[in-house]
Amino acid sequence: MFRSALALLAVATLASGCASSGAVPKPFPKGPTSARSRPEGPSETGTVDNYALTSTALSLRGTPYRSGGDTPAAGFDCSGFTQFVFAQYGIRLPREVKDQFEMGKPVKPADVMAGDLLFFATTGRHATHVGIAVGGDEFVHAPSSTGVVRVERLSQTYWSRRYLGARRID
Repeated sequence: MFRSALALLAVATLASGCASSGAVPKPFPKGPTSARSRPEGPSETGTVDNYALTSTALSLRGTPYRSGGDTPAAGFDCSGFTQFVFAQYGIRLPREVKDQFEMGKPVKPADVMAGDLLFFATTGRHATHVGIAVGGDEFVHAPSSTGVVRVERLSQTYWSRRYLGARRID
């Protein structure tokens, strides 16, 4: 009884109004994180140390979800989370997911690396959710209204079916 109630709760939480894009990406390559520059912020070329950026993102695990939230104290929604993390390194991202999806350059699934933005279609056919790749098959994000900032696997059926693409912000 408890197991089926828990499974039903998980499905209901993840499926709240989401639609599948049909895209199924390959898992991210495993390997060391590639540093693009200094951990303290952007270099002369505007790039950031991926290790530092993902460390900042991971340090925010457990922060509650809040629609419209864009600070650790207020909580985060998905685009507020990515905007906040990149801002710590002097990189301005737009506030809306659809606008973040237009930033940087597209990255093939096999070339995704830590620090890349990952986009999903959860409530339609266009980008409506964003997270940050942390390496391997994992990404960190601020999920639904019942969640907290957490790490999940792209290979999970829910996320792999909704994956739209990745962007590298240089």
